[in-house]
Amino acid sequence: MTHHQRVVNALEHREPDRVPIDLGGTRVTTMVVAAYEALKHHLGVRAETRFMDEASGRVQPADEILELLGVDTRMLRLEPAVGQGERVDLPADREDRWGVVWRFIADGRYYVKKPPLEGRSTLSDLATFRWPDPDDLDLVGLRARAAAMRSEDDRAIVLELPGRVFSLGQRLCGFKEWLTNLVANPRFCSVLLDRAVAIEVQMIESILEAVGNHIDVVLCADDLGMQSGPLISPDLYRQMIKPRQRRLFEAIKRNTNAKLMLHSDGGIAPLIGDFVDLGVDVLNPVQVSAAGMQDTRELKKRFGKLISFWGGVDTHRVLPFGTPQDVKHEVKRIINDLAPGGGYVLASVHNIQAEVPPANVCAMVEAARSFGQSGTELSTPGDSLDTVPR
Repeated sequence: MTHHQRVVNALEHREPDRVPIDLGGTRVTTMVVAAYEALKHHLGVRAETRFMDEASGRVQPADEILELLGVDTRMLRLEPAVGQGERVDLPADREDRWGVVWRFIADGRYYVKKPPLEGRSTLSDLATFRWPDPDDLDLVGLRARAAAMRSEDDRAIVLELPGRVFSLGQRLCGFKEWLTNLVANPRFCSVLLDRAVAIEVQMIESILEAVGNHIDVVLCADDLGMQSGPLISPDLYRQMIKPRQRRLFEAIKRNTNAKLMLHSDGGIAPLIGDFVDLGVDVLNPVQVSAAGMQDTRELKKRFGKLISFWGGVDTHRVLPFGTPQDVKHEVKRIINDLAPGGGYVLASVHNIQAEVPPANVCAMVEAARSFGQSGTELSTPGDSLDTVPR
């Protein structure tokens, strides 16, 4: 199968020739620069390093890497990848389109330094807030990149969309204040979310009109979980967050035939049924180290006919600290649990960090290319990537 056919078949719950592989197809399934440079050295690749954005340190893997690893996906986003080679010095702080000030530190990590609505929790504060202009988008550039990618590359294209609800409120108000307001000041939160979702819907409609039928998957990210379970109770989620997600997802479904993927970290098992109800086609990242997510066979049994899974290779323990053989055993287990009948794309649970040895990255993709949909050895195994650096 072609890369495109492989992903499409899997997401239509048909078994492809092998499990599709994603590395760098989204900003949540790529590598940080230190891990990427080590992988390039391991494979003897000299391609320049490109970054997905100017400060986070997440890389856009080079074509040569995608070919060597057999990656089946490619990322498309509103802002194109920027920067080659060594990163230039960047300002310590940067403000995004929502007025959130981010602090970037030396290793490429980042965090919210100044939520623009922190300490401002009245309706008057929302009336005077500087909301983003939903028409301030480079759609001409996006349209051209989408068309070029479809004509020049047979990989499945994943488009990143605006689509935060819970985590957007967190960024605007500050984490502690947002959680408090959801319970103590629901009127404020409702007005904030309704205004924000209306802006995001307008942006989504414009973006999807621009890319047309060139895309295969759209990604919305909205982290709702932590290691021990959901960040808020399922009841509060269904009261405050789910209705707004429904508006977003219905707008997406009206404007594209691409599969809808939701990225939500953590122990979100109690919410998967809600995601299905909202029309989510694909769930990422299947954080197998979090509560309720460890039993991937049970997840497949309960939800495998209703939703596809994307991710699942443990970044908490196995990839950073296991041996290549440990990684291959884990990949075989995940494939055995999640891949039968289609509905699975293999990727690391989170972005691959600096402590992950390049041999383990290679072991992950070798195993994915070697094992069939039920974890049995394929007659034509994947090529060894144990390349001597040159």
